[in-house]
Amino acid sequence: MLSSRAKHCLHCLLLFGVIVVFELFTGGVRLQEDKSLDFDPWERYGYLGASLLYFLRLLTFLPLPQVLLNFAGLTLYNAFPDKVILKGSPLLAPFICIRIVTRGDFPQLVKANVERNMAKCTEAGLENFLLEVVTDKRVGLPVHRRIREVVVPTTYKTKSGALFKARALQYCLEDDVNMLADTDWIVHLDEETLLTENSVRGILNFVLDGKHHFGQGLITYANEEVVNWVTTLADSFRVADDMGKLRLQFSMFHKPLLSWKGSYVVTQVGAERQVSFDNGLDGSVAEDCYFAMRAYSLGYTFNFVEGEMWEKSPFSLWDFVQQRKRWLQGILLVVHSRGIPLSYKLLLAISCYSWVTMPLSTSNVVLAALCPIPCPPLMDFLCAFIGAVNIYMYVFGVVKSFSLYRFGIFRFVLCIAGALCTIPVNVLIENVAVIWGLFGNKHKFYIVNKDLRPLVTV
Repeated sequence: MLSSRAKHCLHCLLLFGVIVVFELFTGGVRLQEDKSLDFDPWERYGYLGASLLYFLRLLTFLPLPQVLLNFAGLTLYNAFPDKVILKGSPLLAPFICIRIVTRGDFPQLVKANVERNMAKCTEAGLENFLLEVVTDKRVGLPVHRRIREVVVPTTYKTKSGALFKARALQYCLEDDVNMLADTDWIVHLDEETLLTENSVRGILNFVLDGKHHFGQGLITYANEEVVNWVTTLADSFRVADDMGKLRLQFSMFHKPLLSWKGSYVVTQVGAERQVSFDNGLDGSVAEDCYFAMRAYSLGYTFNFVEGEMWEKSPFSLWDFVQQRKRWLQGILLVVHSRGIPLSYKLLLAISCYSWVTMPLSTSNVVLAALCPIPCPPLMDFLCAFIGAVNIYMYVFGVVKSFSLYRFGIFRFVLCIAGALCTIPVNVLIENVAVIWGLFGNKHKFYIVNKDLRPLVTV
């Protein structure tokens, strides 16, 4: 069996190999001069046509900061770390509240996951903890000293008018609801998120260290039963994103340069109350993004949490599109919000607009063949580099998510091939989400169905 260091070295070699092949195949690096590009584009296409072609080509550079962070994160840090080792006794850990936010539409799912997460905490040796479910509708959790159910009253309103998940999270921080001390910690989960023993140990190490106010770790989507293979393979990119840019920005810079996710979030209570989720409509659709950027602007620090948690990808392509649309709309609201200084959200804005302009930048795939234009060698190299790293992210996500020993070599290779085949589908879905998101209602919060049980209408 290969060691974690050997796996990381093989992964790096594969990444560099993909980049080299892609550079040579696409013409990012030319071993000999291409005479077909020896012409004046301004004369062939006219000033308007040539300007448009160069503008579209330049749009492909908007993802460059994110790609560089992903490349550095996947190579500088061991991408296949060993099992998390506890660095201190769980008995010495401060109090931890595992907070699950739900609308209450799937009570059986919530109950089952509370039970599973409780078992994982006990197995990992966690002592001082509470599982708290914050819900709009009563779930009916069993009475237990380690379980608390908080129902958000329909009459509750925040000072700024925050809605949706932000409203529920802010309700928990109110003086007459909050039971936690400022030195305690909260682990934020979605209703479908499952703890693992590794993640509990990683959280314990993070809170015992106590150097940083906020943390986040890896989430994978291909555990246990795979409901929708297309969406699960498409989400392999997100797994690589966690191990790339998320890990680098928190481990090296300790700042959410490009934001973070809304689940597997670890926060110190005092810092969370200071930042707050009461951030108006701008901070209600992507409340996680707004919270991270506001915490960044207030000088709080972040770190990467070891260990992974489990979630499910959306069960349908419709939910997948709706999920991406909400993310885009929410991040756009954050980028355009006056509540966060531009200097703190500049990289986020560049990343967001690389997403917004995706329909335009995607057109280069066709235009590069129909209307080629001569470009400086560095420009060609970087274009191919961006494409190569993004394609490899799908490969890495599958390798990280699917077990070779569980699936066998044949099915494992099929999963990698399947992930590569989902790239055109994913690009199409992202383009649809962008166009829909730009022209749709930006203050709507779509709830993705994560319960395998069918809804029963009475």
